[in-house]
Amino acid sequence: MKKLLILIALGASLIAETLTLSGSVISDNQKMITSRFMGFVTQVNVSEGEKVKKNQILYTIDSREIDSAKRQSELSLQMYQNQYSNVKLNLDRYRRLLEKDMVSKYEVENMELAALNLQDMISIAQARLQEVMNQYRYLNIKAPNDGVIVAKNIKVGEMAMPGMPAIILSDLSDLKISAEIPESSLSRIKHGTKVIVNIPSLKIKSIGKVTAIIPSSNPMTHTFKIKVSFNSNNKSVYPGMYATIEIN
Repeated sequence: MKKLLILIALGASLIAETLTLSGSVISDNQKMITSRFMGFVTQVNVSEGEKVKKNQILYTIDSREIDSAKRQSELSLQMYQNQYSNVKLNLDRYRRLLEKDMVSKYEVENMELAALNLQDMISIAQARLQEVMNQYRYLNIKAPNDGVIVAKNIKVGEMAMPGMPAIILSDLSDLKISAEIPESSLSRIKHGTKVIVNIPSLKIKSIGKVTAIIPSSNPMTHTFKIKVSFNSNNKSVYPGMYATIEIN
């Protein structure tokens, strides 16, 4: 009887040493997709829950803002080119007059300086026009990597604003389990600690590894957030799924 009680007590202590944490599947590479320029949305090619490939066009905005900048750049370039043509004609004439001592060398030098300044302005205007032309490629907003659309906050006809998330893309190749561990149990883990990962809905059970311990406790619950990597080759695993972590 005494041995039986010892075995029961030992078994109970072993069970008590296993800490089970509730958590959820997250993507450790989730991106907020936004446009670089303001414009009305002309086309949306994806929907929530859809899987996309890298460089796939997600949505398109109109080019009115860039068209306006292009016209202004073209007008500026044309103006400087016309001015240069006029100065060049006068410079050639002044050089001929200088040979006949009909104008001073100072006047010719001033004309040459004006021509050089206009050449610089033409180069700047050409660079500005090229910069504007390069902006057209940002009208088609593309996926930066493979993933799944978890949120879509735009519709055709709405205004896309720079910095405002239009689409949220989750990378399914970089999934982790996020959970909170009590402050009192924090000493039981460290970076690289192996744990048991369970995803009950898919009956998945595998070995995971602690990859992050966020050094900022929740003052209300006195818990710390941790992240656990695991083998997510199963294509049915998605962010938001319920999971548990067992720490022995």
